[in-house]
Amino acid sequence: MTLRLIVHQANWKEHLRATSLDFGGLVPVVKGNGYGMRRWNLMQMVGELSSEVAVGTVYETHDIPEGITAIVLTPTMSAPPKTMPVSTVLTVGRLEHIKALSHFNWTGNIVIKLRSSMLRYGTTQENLADLLAEARNANLEIVGFSIHPPLDGDMQLHIKDIENWLEHISSALPVYVSHVSASAVRQLRRYYPQHEFRIRLGTELWLGDKSMMKLSADVLDSHAVKSSQAVGYRQQKVSGMGEIVLVGAGSAHGVFPLDDGQSPFHYQNQRINLHEAPHMHTSMLFIARGRPVPPIGEWIDVQRPLTQVQIDVLQWAK
Repeated sequence: MTLRLIVHQANWKEHLRATSLDFGGLVPVVKGNGYGMRRWNLMQMVGELSSEVAVGTVYETHDIPEGITAIVLTPTMSAPPKTMPVSTVLTVGRLEHIKALSHFNWTGNIVIKLRSSMLRYGTTQENLADLLAEARNANLEIVGFSIHPPLDGDMQLHIKDIENWLEHISSALPVYVSHVSASAVRQLRRYYPQHEFRIRLGTELWLGDKSMMKLSADVLDSHAVKSSQAVGYRQQKVSGMGEIVLVGAGSAHGVFPLDDGQSPFHYQNQRINLHEAPHMHTSMLFIARGRPVPPIGEWIDVQRPLTQVQIDVLQWAK
């Protein structure tokens, strides 16, 4: 059983290079499932793009290339793992985050998270002075500020989220921003040249051009079935004469029905119906008699967001 992602390497690397030049001051984000490619595969590329990398949690700070500084995006209330590199930068957005780090006797570099209209994490302007003072009292070195506007919505409102903070923070420290376009970054740099803006980029960097990628799963077995025959974990009856096809990808890979309930599998540009919901490492498909049936060993297309899957194999294509 295999869920495989094929990436056309030369085109993908050119996309990374062009995106890095377009934004400037890039901080690649490598978190979660590594945008479908697994984190350790992307970490090999980070050094060609930046001296910093943003990760999701303190538990994702392993596999950081030598000479690269990890910036943890999510505040922690737990003890940082002993394997976390000493150069790691943590994020704090309220007094309780600092108290937690002090409780675990952690001292090091931090960025101060600033609240945006998303209301995810971050200090308010009213609490900023107290947060800065408490950080210094805790022997934490403040190395930057960060702000995370919403993903959706008007880009000018995202810019406004950032602009509302700029007169309240020191221009001596960089501002890490997310979810802004390259043109918005140029606007910020033009209007506020006293500030250094560093751009955290994940999906747009790694998955900006889906035409370079193909997600597929292998066919492991198939069985002819009769109308109304009970099949599968739940012994559901098939809707007619046809073939049950067993594919080597399931819920353990993050493969599920689409939001509208349709099957994520395709063969020869035709959607293949699920017989039942994917289970662990296998999905059972039903193909009615007269439609093309993929042979055992064939690869069929899988339609799933790459940010939600766990692949078995990453294959580079020329």
